[in-house]
Amino acid sequence: MPSLDDLKKRIKSVKSTQKITKAMKMVAAAKLRKAQESAEKGRPYSEKMQNIILNLTRSLNDPENAPKLLSGTGKDKTHLCVVMTADRGLCGGFNSNICKLAKKHFNKILSENKEKELVKIIEDFKKDKK
Repeated sequence: MPSLDDLKKRIKSVKSTQKITKAMKMVAAAKLRKAQESAEKGRPYSEKMQNIILNLTRSLNDPENAPKLLSGTGKDKTHLCVVMTADRGLCGGFNSNICKLAKKHFNKILSENKEKELVKIIEDFKKDKK
């Protein structure tokens, strides 16, 4: 049976571990809140880009004379795939899930006897920090 001193040391050790765990939780919560705020800040940009693209496609009165990039060729033989991943922190699971989805989409395109062009973008957020 452990002595009284051993029990006191054990209790002190557990309390110390609890303090460290609580501090780690607070740091993680702050980082999550910051990431959520960053994602929220990007939403207006995304909505504006979507509106611009919709307005461009609606403004095509004469598709035959319009630029091919806007009107297309009427064929869907070749697909452009843009894969965007992150290069910051603990994003391995995020990146691997994106790559899995992209690979699944590529296989679908190739199974339909269509061609694909791939653009992979690795965003380095550290460049933004100065």
